[in-house]
Amino acid sequence: MADSPQNILSGLSPEDRLKKLENIQVRLSVEAGSTNLTVRDLLKLNVGSVVELDTEAGAHLVVKANGTPVLKGEIVTIGQSLGIRMTQVISEEEKSKDQK
Repeated sequence: MADSPQNILSGLSPEDRLKKLENIQVRLSVEAGSTNLTVRDLLKLNVGSVVELDTEAGAHLVVKANGTPVLKGEIVTIGQSLGIRMTQVISEEEKSKDQK
């Protein structure tokens, strides 16, 4: 039987626990906004269509780690790529407000 994560980490010092965890891959995604469409409206979309989102222009975007909101930020350009400058850590209180 494989060891559970709790058993694997139980005999380690806090520093060693962090070393074990710090190499775990986390998927970051950025959410610019959302909207609701009917399937009929979705089927009408094509190249050049514009969909209005529920986010105001200039609002901070939500950064998610493995689907969980963790940060807010703003879009920046890095050469030919896009990036995000982190502007705020989302508190546990804000997360629970958003889930209601």
